[in-house]
Amino acid sequence: MKNIFKASALTLALAVSTQVNAAKFKFSTEIDSSAQTVVVFYSQDGENSQFKTVNTQLNELLAHTIELKDYKGKVGEVLEVIAPKGSQHARIVIVGTGENKALDNATIAKLGGDVHAYLLANKVDSANIIFDDVIGASDNAELSANFAHGANLRDHRFEKYKKEPNTGTIDYVMDVADTTKSRSQYSVLESIQEGVFLARDLTSEVATEMTPVDFANAAKELQSLGVKVTVLGPKELKKLGMGALEAVGRGSQQGARLVVAHYKGSNESPIALVGKGITFDSGGYSIKTGASIARMKSDMAGAAAVLGTVKAMALAKADKNVVAVMGMAANMVSQFAVAPGDVVRTAEGLSVEIVNTDAEGRLVLSDAMWYARKHFRPEIMIDVATLTGSKIRAVGNDYAAVFSDDDTLVSQLTFAGKEVNENLWRLPLGYKDALSSDIADLKNIGSSGPGATTAASFLEHFAGETRWVHIDIAGNALATKGKGEISPGGTGFGVRLLSEWLLNN
Repeated sequence: MKNIFKASALTLALAVSTQVNAAKFKFSTEIDSSAQTVVVFYSQDGENSQFKTVNTQLNELLAHTIELKDYKGKVGEVLEVIAPKGSQHARIVIVGTGENKALDNATIAKLGGDVHAYLLANKVDSANIIFDDVIGASDNAELSANFAHGANLRDHRFEKYKKEPNTGTIDYVMDVADTTKSRSQYSVLESIQEGVFLARDLTSEVATEMTPVDFANAAKELQSLGVKVTVLGPKELKKLGMGALEAVGRGSQQGARLVVAHYKGSNESPIALVGKGITFDSGGYSIKTGASIARMKSDMAGAAAVLGTVKAMALAKADKNVVAVMGMAANMVSQFAVAPGDVVRTAEGLSVEIVNTDAEGRLVLSDAMWYARKHFRPEIMIDVATLTGSKIRAVGNDYAAVFSDDDTLVSQLTFAGKEVNENLWRLPLGYKDALSSDIADLKNIGSSGPGATTAASFLEHFAGETRWVHIDIAGNALATKGKGEISPGGTGFGVRLLSEWLLNN
C-alpha cells in the first residue's frame, strides 16, 4: 500500500462490540517456548526451512509424517502432528501454502481465517505462528500482518442474542523478522477490519433494532473520529424534492432518512460512495414470499459497507476525501405506502412509474446519487447495493457484479477485489428502452432484458457526467457458514474492496 497515512495509535487486540473475548496478537522475533501449539507452513516447492526453527528432532518427525500421510501441501491443507511426550511443543500444525506463485496477501488472509477456525475447533487457547523463511514470501512482515488480519476477520461474531455466546479465544505469538515493520503493516489492516466489523454488525442486527433512525445514530458515532455526519428526515427530503427516497419510506412509521458521513482527509475532489439502506424489505405491496423475506434485514448492506469504509479511512487517518451518502428506509406495507402504479418524482426531475414496489432500492439510490453529485461534486461516484436477485442468478454469491462504462475504474476495482478476496465480475449496461413508461419518464423495472442490467441502467440516468460505477452485492452480504476470513452472518462485503482501491489509487 502507498504510504499515505498519518500517525495512528491502534491496539493489536481485536475489539468488537458484539464479542467480549477476542483473539490477541503479539509480534515477536522469538518463538514462544511455552506455546503447546505451533503452526508452520509447508510449500509444495523448495525446502521448508521453517521446520528447522522448531528443532531437528521434530523436523525429522514432521518430514516422516508428511511422507506417510502423502501430504501434498495444497493451499489450506492441514496436517496435525502430535509430538512425543516431553517435547517442547505438544502439537505441530502444518498448513499448506501451495506453490510459490499462490502465496499472496489474499491467500494468506484466507489461511489466517481458516487456521484460526481450526484451532478454535480444537480448543487451542494459545499458538505460536512461525513465519521464518516461508517459501514464496519475500516479506514476512506483510505475510504475518495479513494472516492476523484474516484470523481477526474470522474471529468476529455477532452473538448478542445467544444465551451462551462462544467464549473461545486464542493468544497468538507471531514469529517474525521485524516486529516494528509487522506492527506497521498490521495497523493499516486493523483500521480496515474495524470498518468491516461495523458493517457486519449493522447488517447482522435484526430489523426492529436497525431502523433508519438506528442506522443514523450509529453513523453519528463516527463524529468522534472527525467524520461530519448529516441526517435529513422526511420533511427535509420533501423540501429538496427527493420524492423517490421519501416515497419508499412512507409505509413505515419513521419514514426515510438520508445519512451523509464525510471524512475529509484531504482537499482533493471527493470520492462519493453511495449505499442502498433498506433496513427491512417486505417488498411493499409487491410483497415477498418464501424464506427470502427472513434475510431482508441485510438489504441495507450497501449502506453499511460505505459507512464502514468511511470509518476505516478515518481510523487510518488516510489522506483521502471520502463521503458516504446513504438512502435509508424500511420498505413496508401500510395505508401510507406507495402502491404499484403510483408515480413519484426524483430530485433529478425525472418521474418514475412504480410498476413493482419490490424494486425500491434503485429509487432510494437515485435520490442519494443526485444528492452526492449536487452537494459534493465528486470526481468519482460508486454505489453499492444488494439490488437484484438477477445478479445472483448471473454470477452467484462468490462474486459481486460491477457495471460501468469506465474501463479504467472497472479494472482498478476488479484488481482491488482480487487483492482482498472480494471479487468482481463485470456485467453489461443496456436495455434502456425496456425502462420506458407510457405515463412517466421511466419505469422502475424493465419490461425485458436481464434484471441486474436494467437496474444498473436505471441508475445510470442519475450519474450525470460523473465517473460512475455500480456494484451489486446481492448474495454477498450474508454468509450462512464461516469460510476463510468470513464468519457467519453479515460479511461487510465491500469495505475491504473499497478501502484497498482508495488507498492505492
